[in-house]
Amino acid sequence: MGGTFDPIHLGHLVTADQARVDVGLDEVVFVPAGAPWQKAHDVTSAEHRYLMTVLATAANPHFSVSRLEVDRQGDTYTVDTLRDLRDRLTDTELFFITGADAILNILTWKDAEEAMRLATFVAATRPGYDLSALRDHDLTERVMLLDVPALAISSSDVRARFAAGRPVRYLIPREVEEFARKHGLYGTTGRGLAAADVRG
Repeated sequence: MGGTFDPIHLGHLVTADQARVDVGLDEVVFVPAGAPWQKAHDVTSAEHRYLMTVLATAANPHFSVSRLEVDRQGDTYTVDTLRDLRDRLTDTELFFITGADAILNILTWKDAEEAMRLATFVAATRPGYDLSALRDHDLTERVMLLDVPALAISSSDVRARFAAGRPVRYLIPREVEEFARKHGLYGTTGRGLAAADVRG
């Protein structure tokens, strides 16, 4: 599952687990983007995003996290990651899970046609995304749609809530919230959880 994971949230985890079950996957490997070339905003350091993803996925034995893109120098492209995975996992069928927002931009990706030959793409849909563009570009046979109603969560909203001092509980795993606060990410002060958040 590719993504910026800035930060990883419960929608990502629900999507990964639903894809695992619905598509029949043995494992879901989370691949946090190193230096995502299409992101306009300042992205949190790759190492912090990687560690938050490890914390968020640790309790699920079907999840793992790869450093493949985090350790790559320069901009990271999905096709390069898929090439690396194909070289390492020669007898494994690859599925690339991503969000509807990303899949709508797939034709702008580096070597998009090759990427779509290397893996079957699984696009998690969420409210508000018009996927008719997939039909317009004849991509429906190369992209599986995964309807995940719980996906009305976005990393940008989580970042905005952190910055505004609003609660993020029930949007991200508690370990991720604690890590973000400890490291002063997203406009937090680095002081830990507020007393109101600790009460349960």
